[in-house]
Amino acid sequence: MNKNNSSRGRQAGKNSNPRFKRNAPKKKTTTSQSQENSGVRLNKFISNAGICSRREADTYIEHGSVTVNGKLVTEMGYKVQPDDAVRFDGTLISMEEKRYVLLNKPKNYITTMEDDRGRKTVMDLIANATKERIYPVGRLDRNTTGLLLFTNDGELAKKLTHPKHNVRKLYHASLDKKLTLSDLEKLRGDVVIEGRKVFIDAVSYVEGEKKTEVGIEIHSGRNRIVRKIFDHFGYHVVKLDRVIFAGLTKKNLPRGRWRTLTQQEINNLKML
Repeated sequence: MNKNNSSRGRQAGKNSNPRFKRNAPKKKTTTSQSQENSGVRLNKFISNAGICSRREADTYIEHGSVTVNGKLVTEMGYKVQPDDAVRFDGTLISMEEKRYVLLNKPKNYITTMEDDRGRKTVMDLIANATKERIYPVGRLDRNTTGLLLFTNDGELAKKLTHPKHNVRKLYHASLDKKLTLSDLEKLRGDVVIEGRKVFIDAVSYVEGEKKTEVGIEIHSGRNRIVRKIFDHFGYHVVKLDRVIFAGLTKKNLPRGRWRTLTQQEINNLKML
């Protein structure tokens, strides 16, 4: 082999190594590439707007419920830019500051955003709580009083209402007659309502009160489930008050009044 050719080959080999390309041109970042690396994922944007959880948002996106700047977007990882107009089912939405409001609900208010029959709703009671649109977490029926949480944090709301998270809900039930000891023991066993087992975490007489007063702790979210439990054993619930919800209590919160949660309370909820 010619020595000069060999030398040129080694030199060419050396220069072909990327580590030795001192003057290689730098890649230019295009506007579209820059946008891909910035912005907020669409599912997070929808969740932060208080619509639903991120997982639910993915389903809505996939099924064509979301447009950005007038164009249908079904891409899961789409990034929303600050000046984008995002619409959910035709309604313009925006990322809002998260709000958390606790209400001590009185009787004769229904847990709904509005009522076409003109009945009083819980939204009437928290109308001035925040400029953001907040939603009740779960439900309390019209005649049930006590703690009801409102928020625009869709992911937290989903977490607090799902039975698998075992969110503690303690009720004080006033019955039309004394609860017998034998029925109390039955409540501590397997209880089946409407063909489905109900998980009663704890039940006991309220200390210092008559045996018509019973405390019952559950994590089921089924509609009117506490009333149905006692109906099943032949008792009518005269009054029902939710005294604890997810570690939150009614302390210093009069009936019909609301307050915002402290940062520590918010942190505790997110750690559940």
